[in-house]
Order: sequence, then C-alpha cells, then structure tokens
Amino acid sequence: MISEHAALIYTMVLVSASDREMTDSELKVIGTNVTSLPAFRGFDAAQLPGITEDCAHLLDQEDGLERALDLIRAALPVKLRETAYALACDVAVADGRVGQEELRMLEMVRHRLDVDRLTAAAIERGAKARACS
Repeated sequence: MISEHAALIYTMVLVSASDREMTDSELKVIGTNVTSLPAFRGFDAAQLPGITEDCAHLLDQEDGLERALDLIRAALPVKLRETAYALACDVAVADGRVGQEELRMLEMVRHRLDVDRLTAAAIERGAKARACS
C-alpha cells in the first residue's frame, strides 16, 4: 500500500515515463504540483525523489504497470481520482506535445480510476488551456 500523496505522484510519473523519457518540463510540473497544490498539503517534498524512484523501479518489473495502477487505485479515495487524472494531464501537456504513449497511459489511468469520459474531456481541455498560458 502507498499513501494518497504517493499515489498522486505515481500517477504523474506513469504519464511522464510512458514514452521512456521524463523531460525537464515534465519533472518541473511534477515538482511544482507537489510543492504548490492543496492536494499535497502536509507532504514533505523531500520525499519526492524517493517516491519517484520507487515508482520507476516498480515499472521496471514484470507487470509493474498493472501493479502501479492497482496501488494508485487502492490508495486514492474517490474524491481524489479526478485530481489524479488532472495531475496526469498536466504532466502530459508539460512539454508541448502529447505522444501516443502518453495518450494511451492517460486512457489507462482514466479507466482504472473510473473517471467518466465527459469529466475527462473537461479536465483534458483545462490542462491544454493552462499549458498554453
């Protein structure tokens, strides 16, 4: 089991690592989210590198992606699942391009967290708008 904060971080890492390249802009968005958003209130940002590394190690294992998605779902209460999806979308648009791997990962996250399609579309549009500003 992982904490709610770790689950939110894992979600962002999954999207960033989905194309096998975690860009500086994606890492910056992850760091900014962790240090500035209310969802991370009470979280010690010094734990971020360790949690990110734990997620990366898990992804390197057989069935690591499925296990990571299961951990995320188990750790997140329903009220934070849309938040997790929004954070994932922010990371996806961070470098100005969203590749097929990232789109597929977003789809997997959306399904695993039971974010309905209409809500997801609104979240995605918001992420695109924020990235353009």
